[in-house]
Amino acid sequence: MKTMKSVLILALITANYALGQQNQNQVPTENNSTMKTYVIERIIPGAGALTGEQLKGISQTSCTVIKEMGPKIEWQHSYVTGDKVYCVYKAENKELIEAHAKKGGFPANSISEVATIISPATAEL
Repeated sequence: MKTMKSVLILALITANYALGQQNQNQVPTENNSTMKTYVIERIIPGAGALTGEQLKGISQTSCTVIKEMGPKIEWQHSYVTGDKVYCVYKAENKELIEAHAKKGGFPANSISEVATIISPATAEL
């Protein structure tokens, strides 16, 4: 009976952790709306060779547009590779990501909503 109880407790803890991981993508905002996480793929030939000044300018443009758009969209960070930039954003919807790209003059070749987040810790469940 003690083993059965331990298995049940472990199953409940695991289920709660998994639900928490799945809901990490949705973050409540000040106005009680929900922000989702998105990964944006931007094809920019030569992105990996951009100078620090060029990257600073691109970042400043992005931040200016986001400030104008208000609190329903946030830029988290980006990964710059050879010919692509992968950006992570929080936004209420995909349309805000598209509007940001258009206003900033950035390509948004692919916009994917993050379904859940996994990490090495996931293997420990």
